[in-house]
Amino acid sequence: MENFFLQATIFLGAALIAVPLAARLGLGSVLGYIAAGIVIGPILGLTGNDTAGLQHFAEFGVVVMLFLIGLELEPRTLWDMRHKLLGLGGLQIVLTTGVIMGLTYMMKQPWEEALAIGLILSLSSTAIVLQSLTEKGLIQTAGGRNVFSVLLTQDIAVIPMLAFLPLLAVSGRLVPHKPADDHATSEALSLVSYADRIPGWGLTLITVGAIFFIIFAGVFLTRPLFRYIHHARLREMYTAFALLMVVSIAVLMDFVGLSPALGTFLAGVVLANSEFRHELESDLEPFKGLLLGLFFITVGAGFNFQGFFGDPFRILALTLLLIGVKIGVLYVLARLWKLKPHDRWLFTLGLGQAGEFGFVLVSFATATGVLGVALGQKLVLIIALSMLITPLLFILYENRTRWLKTEPDPEPDEIEETGSVIIAGIGRFGQTVNALVRSVGLKSVVLDKDMNVVQTMRSFGHKGYFGDPTRPDLLKAAGIAAAKVLVVAVDDHAASVKLVKYARQLREDLHIVARARNEFSVYELYEAGADDIVREMFDSSLRAGRYVLENLGFSEYEAAEAEDEFYHHDRASLKELAALWKPGIPIEKNAEYSARVKELYSELEAALAARQQRSKEAAWAAPDEKAEA
Repeated sequence: MENFFLQATIFLGAALIAVPLAARLGLGSVLGYIAAGIVIGPILGLTGNDTAGLQHFAEFGVVVMLFLIGLELEPRTLWDMRHKLLGLGGLQIVLTTGVIMGLTYMMKQPWEEALAIGLILSLSSTAIVLQSLTEKGLIQTAGGRNVFSVLLTQDIAVIPMLAFLPLLAVSGRLVPHKPADDHATSEALSLVSYADRIPGWGLTLITVGAIFFIIFAGVFLTRPLFRYIHHARLREMYTAFALLMVVSIAVLMDFVGLSPALGTFLAGVVLANSEFRHELESDLEPFKGLLLGLFFITVGAGFNFQGFFGDPFRILALTLLLIGVKIGVLYVLARLWKLKPHDRWLFTLGLGQAGEFGFVLVSFATATGVLGVALGQKLVLIIALSMLITPLLFILYENRTRWLKTEPDPEPDEIEETGSVIIAGIGRFGQTVNALVRSVGLKSVVLDKDMNVVQTMRSFGHKGYFGDPTRPDLLKAAGIAAAKVLVVAVDDHAASVKLVKYARQLREDLHIVARARNEFSVYELYEAGADDIVREMFDSSLRAGRYVLENLGFSEYEAAEAEDEFYHHDRASLKELAALWKPGIPIEKNAEYSARVKELYSELEAALAARQQRSKEAAWAAPDEKAEA
């Protein structure tokens, strides 16, 4: 117990010193955690001998992270990603495996070993990449979603890799004795040995049953359980239930031989539409951060500097070759998928490393005789070193992004989702509308032609797409054919009119809410086909006027009545005046328009006076009624 507290003190102290320093230097928290691990591990030797076991525990942070990511993805969104999961992710694994296998075979390695090395090194680091994307506000970008699709495909592919690797065992090679404390090997062997004891059809049924149980529990069991916990009125019970949910799903997935991270991700997707989503996010977020930080520290602490310095130039050269190969393959795929420059470089540089699952696969391949012990140790060094370099790749991406900002016409984003509401323009006006729509559980698609505005929106975790909303192709991609409401909130009035006209021509049944600067822009928007038009400052001016009346002796009720009368009269007047307004003719020369304006103003004064009189009569009548009673 004393050793536990000592280790906890060392790890937390190192993190508190290194991570803020790395963040201040612009290096990111991941590099800070890894640097802290290197200092307290290989350099100072303060981590003890159980770094592998601690890393195994810390990998639970990856499981929690994927659960939280799943909460942000609705089932429909995941279904829309199927082409990227199967196409982009599948091709990445196949092409990377093929290229690495070819290079390894050219280095005089047997084809079995070459194929095993290709499969192992085709994976990337889910923990480091997703943490870096989230920290830098890039997870919601098109490039970030493509990266996530590939990582999810890789996590799924780990299971068939574990089943396939024993078939590559080199004949005549002795299987080394499995160390008692090798957690990664133990885990991998347990999965495969369990699968071997069950017939293929039985294992398939168990796997499908486990997946359906997760879906069933997420849909039908979470709500009554949350209600039961709510009656206890103990905040910690919510946290306990959230942890129990994640841990139990991880255990179930491990039992049937599937990835725990994949199972919890599926559970998160199922609960994405749940009213308890935000509660789960707030409860699990601290655990995710701490456990992932611990995982990154163990990666740094577990780096074998002695093995590295035994042949440093060869290890470094092979690591750089690996990163170069993966970047090359990823760049080709990014061009094939027609990713824009910003997204292309994020996709390419973000996935240019080997992953933590590589440790599991190397240990398993070594234990089953697929790889020699010396080769396995060298691969572990290459994997670890590539993970250490990953934060530097993200720094390279950020510098590359600054250069790309000088490009004159960046291409619009690829819109990958639809919603019942399309919001064109995300300035202060559009932000408020979007916040209200999202707060009640409705889905919106936000478009804006200002890249900085979109990136700021993404940094707060909200989705937005870069592109000119007046372009017909972008509107069609955003789902204008199925949307119920279009909100036109762009700054340019001419663009607003153009957008309203096009949308009305495209769909007669679409409800269009438009933003207007003044009454004359209201007329143009009505003529273009808008249904509801909101003038800038109008509602706030009315509220200010109500405050004026209240401070001049009017009661709150009287002031509110006057405000309401003015509002409805103005709305009716604008629609009437819109029919009299003539484009290109000054209003002072439009006699019919001017005359009707004067009449409407007189009618407003009369209506307000009448309402005020009715209010006074009601106030006088109330005491008389009380006296009679």
